[in-house]
Amino acid sequence: MKSLAVLSVHSCPLAALGGKETGGMNVYVRELSRQFGRLGVEVDVFTRSQNPHICPVVPLGRNARVIHIKAGPEEPIAKQDIFPHLPEFTSGVIRFGEENRRNYELVHAHYWLSGWVGKALRDRWSIPLVHMFHTLGILKNSALPGNREKEPRVRLEAERQILEFADGLVAPNPWEREQMIRHRARPEKIEVIPCGVDLSLFKPSSPARARKVLGLSARDFILYVGRIDAIKGIDVLIRAVHSLSRRKGKQGSELGLIIIGGEKDGDGQEKSREMQRLRQMVARMGLQERVAFWGAQRQDWLPYFYAAARALVLPSRYESFGMVALEAMACGTPVIASRVGGLQYTVEDEESGLLFPEGDWRKLAECLREILGSRSLRQRLVESALERVKEFSWPRVAEKVLDFYGRFEGRVRNPGGQGEAWGRPIPGEEKKKLPSPALVAPAL
Repeated sequence: MKSLAVLSVHSCPLAALGGKETGGMNVYVRELSRQFGRLGVEVDVFTRSQNPHICPVVPLGRNARVIHIKAGPEEPIAKQDIFPHLPEFTSGVIRFGEENRRNYELVHAHYWLSGWVGKALRDRWSIPLVHMFHTLGILKNSALPGNREKEPRVRLEAERQILEFADGLVAPNPWEREQMIRHRARPEKIEVIPCGVDLSLFKPSSPARARKVLGLSARDFILYVGRIDAIKGIDVLIRAVHSLSRRKGKQGSELGLIIIGGEKDGDGQEKSREMQRLRQMVARMGLQERVAFWGAQRQDWLPYFYAAARALVLPSRYESFGMVALEAMACGTPVIASRVGGLQYTVEDEESGLLFPEGDWRKLAECLREILGSRSLRQRLVESALERVKEFSWPRVAEKVLDFYGRFEGRVRNPGGQGEAWGRPIPGEEKKKLPSPALVAPAL
């Protein structure tokens, strides 16, 4: 593999983490692309421009760069509003490739919006398409309580078709592989490759020093890191903290919770309705002195938070992988997570962390009491976790992904190559066309 096109349409790998549209996928695309570059692969990561003043081409590392493509307004917009602009994005990628004489050997698309573009590029360039969903809409919808922010019909239909026409699919764990097969993906084209962690950044350090750097008191606290989204189950964690707050001692009334994540608009107002709902919940339960919202933080500051915390909690209702669990484990911080999706593979229950039933705040409170009340348990879990995370280094993950790419080396989709008309269907796949943005946009 000499040249690779990576698609991350809706979210730039250089963006600050913790916002509604930024998280583990940004880290995955950024770190994997950097590793490919170090291995001699030329990598172009294409993303939608969200700022007219940003440089169109930004270096990401050796042999790797981010290309900002104009598609729709050059400002942040909701993911569901990007779909009508995908043809413009696709044309911009094609134009960049032609003007810079790039001969990509494979397209790796991330998230369903990129999958739509990836199909068009695959047909245009006659090269294989590998796709990674990061989150499947149908699984997210089934996990969300009530009718809260359900994923639109167009996403579900697009993902169904991507499962069929992608040449290769990357699943971060065996559970997601089984879900893909259940929704009609062919087993032979799915490869299970876990996400990674930067072991040079995330490593054990002194809790006392971390507290000093962050300006924290000696008060014990537990930590949440991630997007502020109903699917993340932060309300379950707050309920557990409320339960513990009624107890005396460090396992109760003295315990604090720091929530990292969230973004604000130009007027300093929080964008997320979920954040506003959580703040109201904290006030209603009288937890204002115990729960602190720190907003989004730079990734190179996260090791200090992990080191200072007594435990990291991931109460997700659905989680494809849970990269922050690896980060905390690498820092020597005990992890408590819900038994859902990829978390049940990332965190080995009673070995490298503790798992609790999804949505069960009482069981979560019990896990917290166990962690906080037993030094020997914490030490055993940490020691096991530090060994486990060695399997997830980014160099190892990159080698596995490149090996998967190797299965498609030399494969040509259409003999016509670059001369074929844009979007021409592959023989035998005429019925697998993605929905047209012009037709479905009004229904979003």
